[in-house]
Amino acid sequence: MRVKQQGSGEKPALDLGILFANIDPYAAAKLLSAAADIVFVVNSEGIISDKALYSSEYSSEIFKDWVGKSWLDTVTIESRQKIKEMLQDLGSGQAARWRQVNHTTPSGTDFPVRYILVKVGDDGYAVAVGRDMRTVADMQQRLVAAELSIEQEYARLRHAETRYRLLMQVSTEAILLVDGRSGRVVEANPSAATLLNRPLKRLIGSVFSDNFSGSDIGKIEDMVVTLRSSGRMDEVALSLEGEQQAVASATVFREDNAIYYLVRLFPLAVGTGGTVVSRHQSAAIQVFQGMPDGFVLTDFDRKILSANAAFLESAQLGTEEQARGEPIDRWLGRVGVDTGLLYSNVIENGMVRQFATVMRGQFGTVEDVEVSGFAAKDTDPPTIGFTLRRVARRQVTEDQSKRSLLRSVDEMTKLVGKVPLKDLVRETTDIIERLCIEAALQLNDNNRASSADMLGLSRQSLYVKLHRHGIEDKGFGEKD
Repeated sequence: MRVKQQGSGEKPALDLGILFANIDPYAAAKLLSAAADIVFVVNSEGIISDKALYSSEYSSEIFKDWVGKSWLDTVTIESRQKIKEMLQDLGSGQAARWRQVNHTTPSGTDFPVRYILVKVGDDGYAVAVGRDMRTVADMQQRLVAAELSIEQEYARLRHAETRYRLLMQVSTEAILLVDGRSGRVVEANPSAATLLNRPLKRLIGSVFSDNFSGSDIGKIEDMVVTLRSSGRMDEVALSLEGEQQAVASATVFREDNAIYYLVRLFPLAVGTGGTVVSRHQSAAIQVFQGMPDGFVLTDFDRKILSANAAFLESAQLGTEEQARGEPIDRWLGRVGVDTGLLYSNVIENGMVRQFATVMRGQFGTVEDVEVSGFAAKDTDPPTIGFTLRRVARRQVTEDQSKRSLLRSVDEMTKLVGKVPLKDLVRETTDIIERLCIEAALQLNDNNRASSADMLGLSRQSLYVKLHRHGIEDKGFGEKD
């Protein structure tokens, strides 16, 4: 190869062959080490016969004791076949080709290198020129990990979409997905098509407000404004075809920088969609919510499902959310006695009338109430509804104490065979102990010291029992 030098005058061309023929071995070794990451000499049997040249950024521990060692012994088992093939190609005179092998390191990790074996001279020696492939291998591993992550994410999305489609198909609630910009129905389930009396294909893509009476346009606009401002809305009654009505509730969410409304519809009157709750039943629910007596609905595990304003007022709660899901024992009944008897009676007999107990407020107030209840065992889940009527405070008389004792004993005897005897004895003892303490306080004009002497108790023991039975909160004086 000849290279013509540029300049003002003509100079003889430079022959690279002559240049490399005259280069000394040290300069050639320096040139190879600069062009490659690793360079060493091997003989025809694959023995490393000269010191390896490598960049200073690599640890010398990797190349320790390589001189005089077989090249095969420096690589992992799976790379040995590649070394053998490279030596065979060298001996047969075939064109050299790049091959990637993995060297073993003292730390136990693989050190990937891409080699090409170049024959030098006629005595069987060759120069192995290698390039460090750790960066490429690391990028390949990251690429594989990214592909696996993408495949897993695709699989998760496919499964989520399948579950979503299945839920939309089997749900008995009417559900619609409405585009916040255009107001058109993006998706709807079969129950929505049935309730709105429109084919599902025509319902999807229609304007949401067109499926309701023209007089409800203002309600729907107010609903959208509320959703945009607060993200939630109260239930709104909308008119469907004929005399049928439905209650709509909705939530808002974002997807791909777009706003969507998830609307749920509940039928309220007879129509093509069937009857779930009639107008009269809906009015009855509103009456129960506003009635002056407390009303509470619980499951058989005593967890509150719903309560009206009067119950919340007696319990000193601000909202129904504070009571929902909580055990009714927190507010109704004397601790450890009344609630168990109340639930046992109503579950056994189906109902209970004028059960005398107390209502305990969130901030310590106590008031006497009479409870009536009914167990709806055929509902799903089974529920129990209670009404709580406040009774006027009155001074405890001897006759009333006897009636309370007889009523309590009568209720306790109904539990024989259903509750362990030790529990019956413990609760009966608590009832009698409470009645005796109240009688002693009445006879001694609420003087606790005299009452303690009459009962054969120390004053401290009497105070403990007063606190345990809640008598100190029922209007007895503090006379000592």
